[in-house]
This record gives sequence, structure tokens and C-alpha cells, in this order.
Amino acid sequence: MFLKYSEMWDMDLGGEPSTNEIPHWFGNAAYVVVGGLCKLLFRYRVDNRDKLRAFQGAEGALVICNHTSFFDVVFMYLAARPKQWVRLMGRDSLFDNAHGLLGQALSRVGAFPVKRDTADMTSIKRAVRMLKRRELVGILPEGTRRGKTDRVPSIHAGVSVIARMAKVPILPMTVRGVERIKQKGQRVHFPKVTVDYGDPILVGDFDFLPKDERVEACTWYAMRECFALYYRCAPEDVDMAALFPETRDYAPVFAEHPIPRHTSEELARAARTARAEKAAKAAAKAKEG
Repeated sequence: MFLKYSEMWDMDLGGEPSTNEIPHWFGNAAYVVVGGLCKLLFRYRVDNRDKLRAFQGAEGALVICNHTSFFDVVFMYLAARPKQWVRLMGRDSLFDNAHGLLGQALSRVGAFPVKRDTADMTSIKRAVRMLKRRELVGILPEGTRRGKTDRVPSIHAGVSVIARMAKVPILPMTVRGVERIKQKGQRVHFPKVTVDYGDPILVGDFDFLPKDERVEACTWYAMRECFALYYRCAPEDVDMAALFPETRDYAPVFAEHPIPRHTSEELARAARTARAEKAAKAAAKAKEG
């Protein structure tokens, strides 16, 4: 019944094969209660969820989102349920809040910590292991909520590092409306909230760039896809220089060298085929031996 939350960070959740899963009862109860309240209060809907569902049982995916509110992570989680779980990477200080009770709750729904503003290799390797088990991992590459602090918005390229190490696609998404729930100096509002998924991105498609630019450029491109979903516009119309004034603007690079578009179904099918071929080769080798 009781588990140390540090133990749950390395347990399975929703992937394949699964040998030592986090118990589902708390996550299921949280989904019913929190999901029900959010449905009632915010009338939320999920668009293009098939782009996430396609990866179920096929391969892992790194789900990323722009960050405007604490509610972003709530809807990242709810949008995947009940068929899938998104294991959210959260700020390590959250897990000790309320004498560890928040850490217990977060860990039981699959979340795990990362030390912000550091190259936290423990969290990176943990995320890679999850993805290799065909789980979903959710990350907010901006690190902090846009417009809520005095920090200059930046993009953390660790997203692409994790995707490259795990050999999985990056799936951009956005949550619209949550930024209007609570604004400074105003009462709480209950706007309609929409979750939307985009097309998956492969880190390998950026190998035409110099090696030291690939992961930064890939993360920049993936975040532009998130903001295109958020603003409901073409990616080329997103002013990334204004959104991230201290980050290199790769728009001219991608205008000259367009990145191939993929579908979730295409990548999931390729992953299943590759796994079947690998299993067939292993079986043939065992038979010969």
C-alpha cells in the first residue's frame, strides 16, 4: 500500500513489457476526480488525440508543451488518460511540499523529479529508460511559466538529448485557455480549455546541421510547432525571436532546409515492423544455435 516515492520513479507505468508497475488505483482515482472537476469547470476537449494514441504499444514518445500555467501539466496528464499515462518530469522541489505528501501523489501518477537549471543526468537517464519501455514522458522545455516570473524565456535543449538517446519521436502539444484561469490581481475564471496535438518530430532529421547545433535546433523547431498549435497558425508565422529573444532564431535555416513531416501512424508502424524484424532475426539465430 505504502511506497517511497523515490522507489516509484524507477517503476514501470503504461509501457511494454511491464514487470513492476506503480499501482494504478491512485492514478485512476485522481483521473476520475480531477478529470471530472476539470470537465465540469473548464469543459475541456482534446483535439487530434489519435496522434498520441497511435504510439500505444508501438513505441515511446516524448510529449512536449509550451508553458503558461500550472494547469498545463494537469491537462497533459488528463488528455492521455484513461488509455495511456504521461510520466511528467517536474521540478524537484515540488516533491517535498506538504511534508512529502505532494511527492507521494505526483509519484503515484507517474511523475518524477528533475533539478532545474542543471544537466541532471539522473533524470535524463531515467526518462530514457521509460521511453525505451515504450512509455510516454511529458516535459515543458521552457522550464517556467511564461509571463509569471521575471526570467527571460529560454528553451532547454535537453528534450532533444533525451529523444536522441531513447531513439523516440518528439510529439508537440499545447493547452489553450489555461492562462486565463488565474491572472495576477484578478479573480479565478473558468474558461473553456482545449488540448491539441501536432505531428511527431524525429531528431535524426536535423543531422544536416553541425553536430553542436542539432539538439538545440531540434528543440527550437519542436517548440515552434507547439506555439503554432497554440496560436492556430502555420509554424512559419510564429515569431520565435520575440518569444525567445536570447535564443538563436533558426527560422532562416529551416526556410532554406524544410524538415520532413511525419505522421504518428507512420512512425508507430515503422517501430512495430522494426521490432518484429528484430524478433524474427533473434528467433532464427536461436534456432541455428
